[in-house]
Amino acid sequence: MKRLIFLGPPGAGKGTQALILSDLYQIPHISTGDILRAAVKAETTLGIKARNYMDAGELVPDDLILDLIKERLSQTDTQKGWILDGFPRNVSQAAFLEKLLQELQLAADYVLNLEVPDEILVERLLARNRKDDNEITIRRRLEVYHQDTVPVISFYSDRGRLKAVNGNNSLEGVTTALKAIIDQT
Repeated sequence: MKRLIFLGPPGAGKGTQALILSDLYQIPHISTGDILRAAVKAETTLGIKARNYMDAGELVPDDLILDLIKERLSQTDTQKGWILDGFPRNVSQAAFLEKLLQELQLAADYVLNLEVPDEILVERLLARNRKDDNEITIRRRLEVYHQDTVPVISFYSDRGRLKAVNGNNSLEGVTTALKAIIDQT
């Protein structure tokens, strides 16, 4: 059983590594963005609520995201494990997730933090050539990450759950480092 939480700044490679490991270990890769899009498309009760916020150009509130995560972790394909990609994003979400996992009688095996220096992240994100990836926007996203998500790293570190991985390595090098940690169980 592999239950993993992936943390790291934008551009660290969380999504890429999560997809590789999801395929390797045959466990679902759970991204909040994917959950939101799927719920909206399926027009579930939560999806309709989320769409109302999204259509208004607002962020979907934490409590709705948390309900979607709870619903997703309760599905049958998660019984062998899962990878949460980029969630939790703040300490209140981390505390809720901890409580939720206790309710579901589950625990994350590892909280894996991909560490990459900010200047490398800016280079990586600019190289993607996405229209919303300009240097000002990228630096703002990193600022928000440092403000909101870095405390989550301390949250898990204080509980002895965090494993840091150098994300400033080759794709294969990062995958090998992650597998070495995951395969310890």
